[in-house]
Amino acid sequence: MTKTIRRIWNAITTVIVIAAVLLAAAFVGVRLIGFQVFTVLSGSMEPTYLTGSLIYVKSVDYTELEPGDVITFLLDEDTVATHRIVEVLPDEEDPAVLRYRTKGDANDVEDGGLVHYRNVIGTPVFTIPYLGYVAAYIQSPPGTYVAIAAGAILILLVFLPDLFSSDDDEKKQKDEKKQRDSIPILGQAEEASKI
Repeated sequence: MTKTIRRIWNAITTVIVIAAVLLAAAFVGVRLIGFQVFTVLSGSMEPTYLTGSLIYVKSVDYTELEPGDVITFLLDEDTVATHRIVEVLPDEEDPAVLRYRTKGDANDVEDGGLVHYRNVIGTPVFTIPYLGYVAAYIQSPPGTYVAIAAGAILILLVFLPDLFSSDDDEKKQKDEKKQRDSIPILGQAEEASKI
């Protein structure tokens, strides 16, 4: 490869590797610092959280939650929602047990049931719009295969130039050696002319 093509190739593969690392950090790496990642599947909290966004949720002390705070919580075993607290209701028998009345910003009415404090996962800290579509696609079987194939291609893109350059370097070294061997040294040329 010529030096210009190699530089362009290195720049392209560097950008692709950086993008892959950033996506991995966005999907998985943030979990190492205590965030849980969820995809916004409905428009109930628009415009605060757009459909298809990724939201990053940090656990929170349930006793510090107030009306106006946004919480992510379990609706049931399989469903997670993110809505705003409208009212905090202590239990009549045990004031340490709190329940929260919630409502989506885009919804006209409050949610039907109260959220028990044990169902609160946390509060959203930040969001990345539209990245949830990518996360949802990667989690489905066709998307998983595409992601694995893209990773394999990325590895090839990074290491392929090195494979070709070693062959080119060997050929260049052989050519240089041939060229050196074919040029007579001054002393050898004089002796050859005496014979």
